[in-house]
Amino acid sequence: MTPHHIRQYQERDHKQVLDLFSRGMEEHIPTSFYHALMLPRTLLVLLGMPTALVLVSGSWMLAIMCIFFLLLLLWLLARQPLKKFVNMCLHTDLADITKSYLSDLGSCFLVAETEGQVVGLAAARPVQDASLKRKQLLLFHLSVSSQHRGQGIAKALIRAVLQFARNQGYSDVVLRTSMLMHDAVTLYKGMGFQKTGTSFFNTVAKLLTVPSIHFSYPLPSGQELEF
Repeated sequence: MTPHHIRQYQERDHKQVLDLFSRGMEEHIPTSFYHALMLPRTLLVLLGMPTALVLVSGSWMLAIMCIFFLLLLLWLLARQPLKKFVNMCLHTDLADITKSYLSDLGSCFLVAETEGQVVGLAAARPVQDASLKRKQLLLFHLSVSSQHRGQGIAKALIRAVLQFARNQGYSDVVLRTSMLMHDAVTLYKGMGFQKTGTSFFNTVAKLLTVPSIHFSYPLPSGQELEF
């Protein structure tokens, strides 16, 4: 196992961070596509429309072309929420990470480094909701390079964010993740995060029945956290 250490983001990390984040999100596109493909209404359309074309036109070639274009449309739909989220982040908070996170004492952006390479990252900043009676920190952008998974890096990043939150006086660390990100869901549950609800990122995610799961981690009163 290659040793790693968690540290604060530096400007020289920017390109590696963007590449790692983008690749990590795009890895989930095939899973989204397979989920959408297995929906009963999707299978009904994939079987029904080509069959109707054969009955009406008598052309199997037309039916095959129909299936191809339906699958292509489904692929584009399945990738749309993820691609939209990545594009939004690259043009907002990740465009200037120092300004977005490090200029505020209540925020942090951490990276995991191995042999001079950024192999993991996690960001966190305050929840901006005046109606909340609790001071909450939002954890997001957690990602680990595929070549370095299974080494405890994601857990180390989460622990670092939780300790940061405790030191800054937050009462909870909250996050949301797609239900299709099974490893992430298992990880958060295993570390003591509690499910608090679900929502949909956008209309396409709702159409494809891909909700985001909301989690919360209530912070204990002690200075040090134990896992």
